Amino acid sequence: MRFMMLYKPGRESDAPPSREEIEAMGQLIGEMASAGVLIATDGLQASTKGARVTVTGSGNFTVTDGPFAETKELIAGYAIVEARDKAHAIELAKRFLSVAGEGQTEIRLMQDSGGCGPESAAEPAEAGAVS
Repeated sequence: MRFMMLYKPGRESDAPPSREEIEAMGQLIGEMASAGVLIATDGLQASTKGARVTVTGSGNFTVTDGPFAETKELIAGYAIVEARDKAHAIELAKRFLSVAGEGQTEIRLMQDSGGCGPESAAEPAEAGAVS
């Protein structure tokens, strides 16, 4: 099953990662690639270099240049992983966050992994959050 993981940092910074942080993340990426679970990954630059494009129901577009105030909504990086199931994807996210530090990873099943069809609508909602 393929999952998209979206990393949201606890805070945004224009400061580049330290050499130690780069090495630790490189080691984790290497391990996940060797294990065959990492399909793609990359980090994103600060929102000061980005923009948001919004369209209304009437077709009007609004473009807002960064930076964006709501840090909890910012995506700093992503990974696409091949996991056995959602529990496995959660374990991979925990490993990533233990290296990345403060923040949150949102895990989403990709459409071509069985998440798009009548059977997916019957999946029961889970109670509570996994920490």
